[in-house]
Amino acid sequence: MTDFPTIKVYVSLGSNIGDTDENLNEAVARLEKYEGIDPEVWSEIYMTEPQGLKEQAWFANQIVRFAVDPELWAPHGFLSTLQAVEGQMQRVKDQVNGPRIIDLDLILFGDETVEGGDYLTVPHSRAKERAFVLYPLAELDSELVFPDGSKIADILSKIDYRIEGKKIYQD
Repeated sequence: MTDFPTIKVYVSLGSNIGDTDENLNEAVARLEKYEGIDPEVWSEIYMTEPQGLKEQAWFANQIVRFAVDPELWAPHGFLSTLQAVEGQMQRVKDQVNGPRIIDLDLILFGDETVEGGDYLTVPHSRAKERAFVLYPLAELDSELVFPDGSKIADILSKIDYRIEGKKIYQD
């Protein structure tokens, strides 16, 4: 439970190397050690087929909503912390869409928008195209509205995907 004013920050977690569920849990535990970052709620873990590079193991993906102290964190600093956790967990970035022990993407930072130009775009630039992001987001908050006013249910209805148990398929 937090004792500071917070904003809702949504992070997408993914892993397809090693004990994927443990990798996701470890990433959240590492983030929780930072002052002003408290995990509030977790989606189910879904197995999702790789995007782009198909010849690799499926990914374990989930969304975690964090309560973040806006006095301590802004989007760029939060992204740097996500990248630091990836580094601590030995993430290697040698292949686009390749296998990884952990992948942490900043999806939403409250109602803030950051327009590219550098290494950060909020909301995440591909979030509205990815069922493995949208479906768990809707699980956490079925009434979620992106900063541009688009509703999660409407966005999900516009993409082609299917769910079978805890597996998400999308080409």
